[in-house]
Amino acid sequence: MEIGTLRIVPTPESIQELDRLGDEIAELAAHLDAATGRLLDLIREFDARGGWGNGFRSCAHWLSWRVGFAPGAAREHVRVARALGTLPLLGQALARGELSYAKLRALTRVATPETEERLLAVGRAGTAEHVERIVRGWRRVDRQAEAREAALQHTSRALQVYPDSDGTVRIKGRLTAEVGVLFVQALAAAREALYQQRRASDAATGPADVPEETPTMEQQQADALALLAETALHHGIDPGAPGERYQVVVHVDAEVLADADALGQSVLEDGARVPAGTSQRLACDASLVVMRHGRDGRVVEVDARTRTIPPALRRALHHRDRGCRFPGCGLRPGQGHHIRHWAQGGPTTLSNLALLCRRHHRAVHEEGYQVERRPDGELRFRRPDGRPLPEVPSPPTLAPEPVDVLRARHEAQGLRLHARTAMPGWLGERLDVGWAIDVLHPLANNPG
Repeated sequence: MEIGTLRIVPTPESIQELDRLGDEIAELAAHLDAATGRLLDLIREFDARGGWGNGFRSCAHWLSWRVGFAPGAAREHVRVARALGTLPLLGQALARGELSYAKLRALTRVATPETEERLLAVGRAGTAEHVERIVRGWRRVDRQAEAREAALQHTSRALQVYPDSDGTVRIKGRLTAEVGVLFVQALAAAREALYQQRRASDAATGPADVPEETPTMEQQQADALALLAETALHHGIDPGAPGERYQVVVHVDAEVLADADALGQSVLEDGARVPAGTSQRLACDASLVVMRHGRDGRVVEVDARTRTIPPALRRALHHRDRGCRFPGCGLRPGQGHHIRHWAQGGPTTLSNLALLCRRHHRAVHEEGYQVERRPDGELRFRRPDGRPLPEVPSPPTLAPEPVDVLRARHEAQGLRLHARTAMPGWLGERLDVGWAIDVLHPLANNPG
């Protein structure tokens, strides 16, 4: 038995119904693009005014927590919103529903105030695929221009070393960007090593009768360059043991550790004052040396003990928390935070510890955020004003028919969006990307 293929022949009525459905899709898409234009305006203002700075790492991090964007989508919305701050023509076309967000995303990767108008014409005339292909070609020309500039910088690199009439040596040079960064970092490491040695020597011999003048930064740079030359001949710089090099020493009174509002000192090794909250944060997971002073200020007793979280407990903490516990963060790795500070009697136990990233550890100690562990074991965070900061924010309340509200809002703004608002002007001809780039890109026919 032969089974034939069933064919459905569309009737004029069904064709008209599908056309109406397609028009409704196109019109609603235009409304959504226009609303996205407003959304990007709000994101740009919120970002510029630092509205996300209440405990979040970035505007994208806040969007991910508050709006539910995926991290990549949140970063892309912030990027596009910032770009539109200098690209008003593209932003206006999106707000009128004439340009889709997909096209706009692509165009903002390459558009500048000088090229915005011609790229807007590309967005209006072509499909989203055309725009992506044009942008890829545009970026290729940009990379070629960057390569020419990098080659020019490489060719112009130079270092002149010549003796002066008084016997000193003058140095003048021009380095490529990446070599320049390497050189600056090497100078900084050498300067640090040199002055660490000087401070250690001063501490060993005591203060001199006549204090030595502090060298200027230019003099320190010269000394650092000399150290670079010497150590290069000895096969490497040794700025000291890593444990010593990265150690931060804070002098803080016990009363200040227990109560940030108490009177007392909280200073770094060099005498610079730091907030009491900073001392508490640094002391959350650190070695501690208790020094008792007599009435004349002299040290009469030293007791060395540690508040460092033991390795086994630290492993359990990382296994349990899996990253920063601040709402919406989760960044790894984290720092051990005593929920009740040990200076206030809090134990170094798993139940009294929480992982916080560096940013949010600072927020809790120095920016007024609070964290407590509830009886069920869950953490509760509060803003500086005492309001709770939930792990997942409540969704906004929407009208029963949000699409109708969107249409009414756009009509009130004078927007008349329809199925052909965002239709490209493309007539079906083949896209010649090379010719288009040659015509559009200001550097396409400029060999440099």
